[in-house]
Amino acid sequence: MNLVFLGPPGAGKGTIASQAKVQYDIPHISTGDLFRNHIKHETELGKQVKAILSRGDLVPDSITIAMVKERLAEDDAKKGFILDGFPRTIIQAEALEGMTTLDAVVNFKLGREEIIKRLSGRRMCKSTGRIYHLIYDPPKKEGLDDETGEPLMQRDDDKPEAIAHRLDVYLEQTEPLIAFYKEEGLLVDIDASHSPDTVMAELVSVLK
Repeated sequence: MNLVFLGPPGAGKGTIASQAKVQYDIPHISTGDLFRNHIKHETELGKQVKAILSRGDLVPDSITIAMVKERLAEDDAKKGFILDGFPRTIIQAEALEGMTTLDAVVNFKLGREEIIKRLSGRRMCKSTGRIYHLIYDPPKKEGLDDETGEPLMQRDDDKPEAIAHRLDVYLEQTEPLIAFYKEEGLLVDIDASHSPDTVMAELVSVLK
């Protein structure tokens, strides 16, 4: 099962991917994780990415494509994969077509208001990295981490104005991809507003 997951920030792609990789026994390949892994192990690609990110620039398609190609060649991806965060552009989508064939491109749909509600409610413990949510997963004591008792913080990119900007960027990038995969007959829309278990059940049903 070769899958691509599309969806705005806050749609729960990571949560569903962690369930789907167990269900289908295939790896969840996130480009963010790939970047971090290459940087950590100081590979040639990792050194290039580190230099680019430290300048505040975007990683060019050529490097991202090279990392994904290398990852898809590994043994665990031979029987399938879930790609998350790739492709982001038509150039990347065309490069992916040259590497492998896809079974489906799953587009997790979520309304703008719900996205802002989900993301702006996130709070984090700085020392442990644990994530809470004011509505869905609040701490036992308001504003404090359950384990350490230290004050929780809101990440800058979880503030409403930053979320609105991230959404605009996402839509600008992804609209062409949605059209591209719709034309290829690969796009499957899933309503991401329900609980993760319901969304996962719908995914399994659709992929049958």
